[in-house]
This record gives sequence, structure tokens and C-alpha cells, in this order.
Amino acid sequence: MLPFQNPLSANHRNTPMESLEEQKPSSFGKYLKYVQVFLALLLFIFAIDLLTVAMGSINSGAALEILQATKNPFISLFIGLLVTALIQSSSTVTASVVAIVASGNLTLQQAVPIVLGANIGTTLTSTLVSLSYIMNKKEFRRALSAGISHDVFNILSVIILFPMELYFGFLSGLAEKIAGLFASDNAFEGPLVYNRIFTRTATDWIVDQINIPFLTMILSVFLVFLAIKVLSTAMYKSFVKDSFEDINKLIFRKTGLAFFYGIFFTAAVQSSTVTTSLVVPLVANKKVTLAKAFPFIIGANIGTTITAVIASIYKSEAAIALAIVHILFNSIGALIFLPFPEIRKIPVLIANYMGKTSLQNRVFGFAYILLTFFIIPFLLIYLSKD
Repeated sequence: MLPFQNPLSANHRNTPMESLEEQKPSSFGKYLKYVQVFLALLLFIFAIDLLTVAMGSINSGAALEILQATKNPFISLFIGLLVTALIQSSSTVTASVVAIVASGNLTLQQAVPIVLGANIGTTLTSTLVSLSYIMNKKEFRRALSAGISHDVFNILSVIILFPMELYFGFLSGLAEKIAGLFASDNAFEGPLVYNRIFTRTATDWIVDQINIPFLTMILSVFLVFLAIKVLSTAMYKSFVKDSFEDINKLIFRKTGLAFFYGIFFTAAVQSSTVTTSLVVPLVANKKVTLAKAFPFIIGANIGTTITAVIASIYKSEAAIALAIVHILFNSIGALIFLPFPEIRKIPVLIANYMGKTSLQNRVFGFAYILLTFFIIPFLLIYLSKD
């Protein structure tokens, strides 16, 4: 006969209570993450509106000189690359450029090269992540190849599309036609109408209190950067982290599936640097090959454009067109490389070659980063000055 077991004994009493206690914090934590996402989104919209108003009233000589420099498309391209590499956020750069275009201080045509440059600059993070594997030769080669593949894809896309934009206005012209479906201003050089976005009351109060447009601009750029960081972290923890870890094998099984997951996850966290950096350890540890991970990276490039789309809400037609340019650039790049296996191999082969070269001389990885993201852009900007 079994001994009598008291239902209130430690084992029977604590187990359900403990499970309830575990559920409550997790449920509360989940709702807290949703609140963080909502508040970060509000902060982002407010920061973009503040930047738009500040840029609309600024007349600082230094700021105007910077804007004048953007008349040279090559300087604009490398400004976008260098600034994005420095602050590690293409979302901040593109959102800020959208706001400047909305303020009327920058034309659509002047802004396009900056966005293209930002697409290259944003790839620095995944390459830096790969350097953490430098102590293990085989892992380092695979990791660096994965990190550089993102760079190569964006650089090749710029090499193809930048001349087409420069000589034919391909991206800006197509974006203008699409944006015309949403608004009616055909000038594309100034604000269509400043709709009173729901944050405008707070924006006006801040502007009046500071009363120095340049300081307001600096504050708004800081707020944009902060909002994107908070938003990407909250979205990653709420919607991406667990899912990505659970289904990473499923994600990379088919090319199309990997591509669409790349779009989805990156749109959720609003940062291609976050999602592509997740791929680097998977490739380094041989959980997935670079060839299978590459479509995910292409999808991540498209997913990151959601930030510019959000930033263009309630703004001018030119700002909407610039957000469309961002989408077009990444989407056309995907159409060039994704559908055809032989063409898709080109960035992968280049990245693998650079990975093998860096294995022979590990200084190569550091030299590549310094030259591509800092030294060459800085020298070209400096030498291009009139």
C-alpha cells in the first residue's frame, strides 16, 4: 500500500504555484515589451517630425555648406556611406534624410546618392561581428565570408544602379511616378503640405523652448537614433529572437523562404544589421551554408526600408518618393541577383574568396574594413571638394 500523500505537501503544493508565478512575470514582461515597442514608435515619429521642423527653419552656415556639398552626387554617396558606418544605423540616416527632404532643404535627386551610400555603410556591423571569430581559423573564414557577402551585394547593386540614376535619373524618376499616386505635387523639391501630425503640438513647444534650430536638429537626430535602437531591441525580443532560434533550419531550406523571412524579420526589428549579424554565427558554426543564407541577407535589405516608409508618413511627396527610392534600390538589387542561381553565386564567390584571403593574412580583414568604410570615403570626399 502506497503511503498517504498529502495534497498540500511541498511537491504537490509548490509545483502549480511555481508555474503560476512563472507565467505571471513572463506575461507581464511580454506586455511590457509591447508597450516599449509602442512608446519607441511614438518617439520615432515625434523625432522625425521635430527634425523636419528644425531643418525647415535652419539657416546655419555650416549646415548649408553640408547641404551644398550634396550637389555633387559622388560626395553624397560617400557621405551616406561614411556617416552610416560611423553611427552604425542606416535607419537613422535614411529617416533623417527623409525628414530633410520633407523640410525642403534637400531635393529628391540630391538625397538619392546618400541613401545608396547608407546601404553600403550599414553592412559594416555584420563584418565587425565576423572579426570576433578571428581566433578560430575555419570559423573566422566562414564568418568573414558571411559578413562580407552583405557588403558585396550592396556594393555591386550601387555599381549597377548609381550610374543609371546619375545619367538617367532612373530611381528618382520611377519613384516620382509611383509617389504621384499618393500626392499631387509635381515639383518634388519642397513640402507638399505640412499636415499637422498628432505630435506637432509637442514639436512646436520644444522648438519654441530651445529657439535655436541647429540645437533642435542635433536633439532630433539623437532622438531618432535612440528611438530606432529602443524599437529594434524591443521588436527583436518580442517577435524575432525565439522564432529565429526555433526555425533557423526551416528558414534556409528554400531560397524563396529565406528571402521572405529576411524581409519579415528585418521589417520587425527595423535593422538589417541586427538580422544579418544573426546569420554570421550560423554560417561560422556550419549550421547553414553561405549560399543558403545569402537570400536571407537580400531579403533583409528590403525589410530595412520600412523605417524610411514610416518616416515619410505625413510628409511631402518628395519624402514619399525618397522612401520609394529606398525600396526600389533594394528590390531591383534583389531582382538582379536572386532569381538566377549563376548570378546569385557571384557575391557568394567573391565573399568566399575574400574570406580565404583573410585566412592567409588576418590583417586583411581589418584593412578591408578601414579602407572600404572609412579611409576611401573620407579621401574621396576630401579630394572631391572644389
